Formats: sequence, C-alpha cells, structure tokens
Amino acid sequence: MGEYSLSEAIQQFLKKSRLKGSVQALQITDVWEEIMGKTVAKYTESIKIYGDKLYVTTAVAPLKQELMFQKEKIVERVNEALGEKIIREVIIQ
Repeated sequence: MGEYSLSEAIQQFLKKSRLKGSVQALQITDVWEEIMGKTVAKYTESIKIYGDKLYVTTAVAPLKQELMFQKEKIVERVNEALGEKIIREVIIQ
C-alpha cells in the first residue's frame, strides 16, 4: 500500500463518495462573488452541483435572463475555480 498525503487521501475519498458535489458546491459558494461579481452573488439564492450540472437559483428575473446568456462563460469560470472540468451544464432556476 502506497503512502498518501492527507490532501491526496481526502481527494481519493471524495472521488469515491457522494460528498464530492457538496464539497465542490461549497467551494463555488466561497468564490462565487469573485467568479461572477458582487451583484450576481448578492442575488443568488443557492448554488448546487448534481453530477456534471451546476444549479443556480435566483428570484430576480433580469438576473436569470443575464445568467442564461452567460452559461458557457459560467461553465468555464467554475471549472477553472475548481481546478478540473467537472461542470458541463448550467441550469438557471
């Protein structure tokens, strides 16, 4: 059995568990303002990851419309923030 650093052991655990999406959603929540700006962050109600989909919830109709136009950019920015290509689709709710 090889030796792992704590970081590597946690990464291995997350790959095999269902917690990975939750942990990544927390990471995104922490940097959402940096990724999308203060206004978007202020009016974003929740961010969730299920599989390869990022769900962004907001009650502000104009913001929903703007986010719909920025889906590809959101995918790029979020994947960059996570350090790997996890998100393939953004769902605006």
